[in-house]
Amino acid sequence: MAANLEDVPSLDLMHELLRRMKCSSKPDKHLILIGPPGSGKGTQSPLIKDEYCLCHLATGDMLRAAVAAKTPLGIKAKEAMDKGELVSDGLVVGLIDEAMKKPSCQKGFILDGFPRTVTQAQKLDEMLAKQGANVDKVLNFAIDDAILEERITGRWIHPASGRTYHTKFAPPKSPGVDDVTGEPLIQRRDDTAEVLKSRLEAFHRQTEPVIDYYSKKGLVANLPAEKPPKEVTAEVLKALS
Repeated sequence: MAANLEDVPSLDLMHELLRRMKCSSKPDKHLILIGPPGSGKGTQSPLIKDEYCLCHLATGDMLRAAVAAKTPLGIKAKEAMDKGELVSDGLVVGLIDEAMKKPSCQKGFILDGFPRTVTQAQKLDEMLAKQGANVDKVLNFAIDDAILEERITGRWIHPASGRTYHTKFAPPKSPGVDDVTGEPLIQRRDDTAEVLKSRLEAFHRQTEPVIDYYSKKGLVANLPAEKPPKEVTAEVLKALS
């Protein structure tokens, strides 16, 4: 969001004014999305972002952008990465703190991929409290591991176009080849059963305690993430109303 309307090209001006009018009536919201890989967070977050005029903060993208822009936090992050160390929780929370000052985050944020641990959740809560804010809702994309395995390991992609298929839900006309070009489909490295197993183990070990942490505060809405996307969207809107 441009801070001053003179920064907005005239063609976009009406669109921007209408958007600001719509957004002015929306309540502020600070949301966390939690769920294992393939649970549908990526499908729902753009819809939530548009509906509530929030900014979407994906901490991995924010770190890369800060390093590229050589911001003070970005320089610190790069030093840690160059040593092969993990970027500190405090530094990531600092990035979120900085992002919240942007005009696009005026109405609040959707956090995706953070917090992954209870310590990170506590640090986030401390930072928000200093700003007079708090986490409003944690959307837990609850889904059985077996359903995820079927969802993810069945995904195939045509690398040149990005067209995606699924052996069960959206199969190609001929097995293993792209409908349009007839070229072979590939499976992403992350979409194999082995990779999924280790990612799910990490999720259950590290991130499920975060759900417990926020459940004790009465902030968690459990979503039936195995349902079709439109039904999940309806559940999200119900949880946030």
